[in-house]
Amino acid sequence: MSFNLRSRGGRIKAWLNMHVVDHGFVRSVYNNFYDLGGGMYRSSQPSPSQIRRYQRKLGLRTIVNLRGESPYGSYPLEVAACRDLGIELVDLTLYSRAPPSRRRIHALQDTFARIQYPALLHCKSGADRAGMAAALYRILHLGHPVDAAMQELDWRYGHFKGARTGVQDFFLASYLAYNAKTPIPFMTWVDTIYDEKDMKKQFRAEGWASLLVDQVLHRE
Repeated sequence: MSFNLRSRGGRIKAWLNMHVVDHGFVRSVYNNFYDLGGGMYRSSQPSPSQIRRYQRKLGLRTIVNLRGESPYGSYPLEVAACRDLGIELVDLTLYSRAPPSRRRIHALQDTFARIQYPALLHCKSGADRAGMAAALYRILHLGHPVDAAMQELDWRYGHFKGARTGVQDFFLASYLAYNAKTPIPFMTWVDTIYDEKDMKKQFRAEGWASLLVDQVLHRE
């Protein structure tokens, strides 16, 4: 679906799509917003008004969009808001039901190193992809221990470890298990040991929790 923001009708169409189809009406009440330290914040998909508010309060310079080029009205509205406010928008796609690929882990590491702060990273609900990126930010940019960074994947953000989204926890736990037997830096493990396809095969989710996330909460 395309949205012509140059027309009033197109803007209204995008706004309605963002709030109704993309569940923005929920995020307008609760944006799952948290401070990660070092000038980075995490949240669910922000609306243009929320982006403006964050820039006023925080001096926001960069937004890392973990949804990629979304087909919903939220995306062109975010692009336009960032352009108007002089905020850099970085599109970097993660998936909630798959462990991050080696290429995406490196892309995140490079992004964290080069962007201007304060910055905000977000997915749709701010639970799974934002949790994974937040954990990697703490590991790769702030130098936090992996077990401490795993706290970013928690039920208080709306993340369910027993669902298929728990593959994010499984990815980090797999490193901790390997490191306990054979001490190895996290990125060395990623580059030499980590096998994304094999990890997908190893992980098995609990059906009831996946049903909750997939059918009730309608996560991407």
